[in-house]
Amino acid sequence: MCFWRGNLLFSKWLTSAAAGGCAPSLSRARVVIVQSDSVRTTKNRFNAKVVEKVLDEGLRALFHGGTSTSIWRQLFSSEDVVAIKLNCIAGRGLSSNKEVVRAIVSGLRSAGVKSENIILFDRMGQDLRRAGYRISTVRGQVRCVGNDRIGYSRDLLMHKSIGSMVSRVVSEYATAIINVPVLKDHGIAGVSIGMKNFFGVIHNPNKYHINACDPYVADLCSHPWIKDKLRLTICDALTAQFEGGPPYMPQWAWPFNGLLISQDMVALDYVGWQIIEKKRKQAGLKSLREVGREPKYILTAADQDHRLGVADLKSIEIKQLKI
Repeated sequence: MCFWRGNLLFSKWLTSAAAGGCAPSLSRARVVIVQSDSVRTTKNRFNAKVVEKVLDEGLRALFHGGTSTSIWRQLFSSEDVVAIKLNCIAGRGLSSNKEVVRAIVSGLRSAGVKSENIILFDRMGQDLRRAGYRISTVRGQVRCVGNDRIGYSRDLLMHKSIGSMVSRVVSEYATAIINVPVLKDHGIAGVSIGMKNFFGVIHNPNKYHINACDPYVADLCSHPWIKDKLRLTICDALTAQFEGGPPYMPQWAWPFNGLLISQDMVALDYVGWQIIEKKRKQAGLKSLREVGREPKYILTAADQDHRLGVADLKSIEIKQLKI
C-alpha cells in the first residue's frame, strides 16, 4: 500500500476496472418497496438482523425468487471491484445507515467479492465520519474513503452539460457500483434520491443546481462511468424526510422503516418522489411543483435523449412487501 499526501494509490492487489459485469436480465421498470415495523429498536437505532432480512426479501421480490446468495452471485462476480456510493451529507439521522451497508457487504461477500475489493465512499471523509463511518484503507479489509482523500480524475470529464472531475473510485477503480441513497426532499432539486446522489462523485456539484438540477443530474448519470457500472440501487428509507432537506430536520422526518430497491434508478426515483409528495400532502404542505422545485430531472432522465429508465407509474411495476 502506498500513500501520497492525502491520495490513496491502490496497488496491484486491487483488481482493475477491467473486470466484466454479470448483472442479470430484468425488466428495468420494477421497483420493490419492503418495510418492517420490527426494523427499529429505538428512534434512530436499527435491528441489524431485521435489516438484513428486509434486504434479502426485497431482492428476492425484485428477481422473482431464488436465494439471496444466488441473486448476489448473478449481480456480481468474484473479480468485481464494487463501489458503494453512500449519502452521508446530513450526518447521523438521515444518512445511509451502517446496518444497511453491512447487509450489502455481507451479500457481496457471499458472491465471492473480496473485502479489499469493496469500497464505501462519499464526497467528503468528514461526512462519512459524521454519519458514523470510520475511514479505513487497511489492506485486506473493506475500504471506506472520501473523494477528498482518494482524489479525482486528472482530466476534466466533458459530457453533455457536465464539465467535472470525477472520483477516482468511479473513473479508475470500480467495475460495478451499488447506489445507496436516502429517501429525502431537497431544497433546490426537489428530491435527492438515487440519481442526485451521484453529484457526490464530482468535484463541483454546486455548479449544477440551477433550474432544480435539470438537466444536469440526468446528463451526469448518462455517462458510461455511471450508467454502465451501476448494477443496483438500494434506497435507505429507514428514516425518510419530506421537507427541509438535504440536512436532517427531525420535525419533517418520519420512520418509513423500509428500503426501495431497483435496477432502474429512474423508476426508483420517480416512485420515491411520489412517496414524498404523498407525505407532504398529509402534512398540509404544497406539492414540489407548487413551491417551484419539481424534480423535472427525473423526467429528463427518461426522455428520448437520455433513456436511463422509466418515469411513468403506468409503466413501473411496484411490488410492496410488509414483513
